[in-house]
Amino acid sequence: MTGFETLAVHGGTGPDPASGAVNTPVHLSSTFRQQAVGDHQGYEYARTGNPTRASLEAHLATLEGAGFGYAFASGMAAEDAILRLLAPGDHLIIPDDAYGGTYRLAMRVHRPAGLQVDTVNLMDLDALAATWRPETRMVWIETPTNPLLNVVDIEAVAAFARQRSALVVVDNTFATPWLQRPLELGADIVVHSTTKYLGGHSDVVGGFVATNDDARAEQVAFLQNAVGAVPGPLDCFLVQRGARTLPVRMQRHCENALAVVDGLVGHPAVSAVLHPSRPDHPGHRVACRQMRAFGGMVSFRLVGGEAAALEVCASTELFMLAESLGAVESLIEHPGRMTHASVAGSSNEVPADLVRLSVGLESADDLVADLRGALDRLG
Repeated sequence: MTGFETLAVHGGTGPDPASGAVNTPVHLSSTFRQQAVGDHQGYEYARTGNPTRASLEAHLATLEGAGFGYAFASGMAAEDAILRLLAPGDHLIIPDDAYGGTYRLAMRVHRPAGLQVDTVNLMDLDALAATWRPETRMVWIETPTNPLLNVVDIEAVAAFARQRSALVVVDNTFATPWLQRPLELGADIVVHSTTKYLGGHSDVVGGFVATNDDARAEQVAFLQNAVGAVPGPLDCFLVQRGARTLPVRMQRHCENALAVVDGLVGHPAVSAVLHPSRPDHPGHRVACRQMRAFGGMVSFRLVGGEAAALEVCASTELFMLAESLGAVESLIEHPGRMTHASVAGSSNEVPADLVRLSVGLESADDLVADLRGALDRLG
């Protein structure tokens, strides 16, 4: 099997060997009978391993082209496990427009424990070089970034870091493995919030880590078990169900996003539209090279500032005002007051006039009409 669509449907462990069920059973057991001390069928205790979780891990690893995959209870739990690979005194570089939760985790949890952290524009290799220290051990990439949708050249940053013996981590949540596969571009580790596009239905919270590095895989597996931030079997079932339709959903997300971008561009209330499909986007050429399409996330800025942004967020009908992203329904939010409130006052603060859209699977015409109606109603 080589086609991504085929892997999405058939990747993982396949039909249940005991019953022939085409869907992996939800194994609601916290412990597993042993034939004798140390003699078992691969499972002892559900924190350490569960058959439903193992199926999900194999499935998502296949989609990322990874030899190893580990599921977590949330995207933040997955990120925390990766940051625990570093030691006090090590230096971490994260984007200067990183997701607010990533910034909070690095700055308010791991930095007080001894990790050195800097933010930098990762689209600028000279800026990355200027921030580099002898203690730099990890570079954390988001691409496209949340919520400014900047695009980082994974291959270039990975080559730069590899020459200096540092790890490169890519948060692939926005793109998903259907749009880009960071391990093939030189990244060492990939992380996801499976809550988003991989799950795809706003009904589950989860995270995932993928790698081809044996040593890193062993460390992540140890942390997964030792810390215990693992998903339950039903959560794993829901994410795997969503992953099977990922290619067709992502194609529609991307198509609808292009229609939304076209509907926003040129509206007198909109000062800027942020989407990698735009030829004037600073990451457009990189996105054309490393992504299959441009993604289902769209951000835009309003002429009327924060007040206008808040009014638009409150005025749409199909676009529901809610946090999160990547599901079948379209969502709208104000990052400065919602998902990125934790970066307020920092160098990573997002513009107050910014609105972020997660473009869903509804009729593109209806979505454009909804947004333009909200913009036309601005006072």
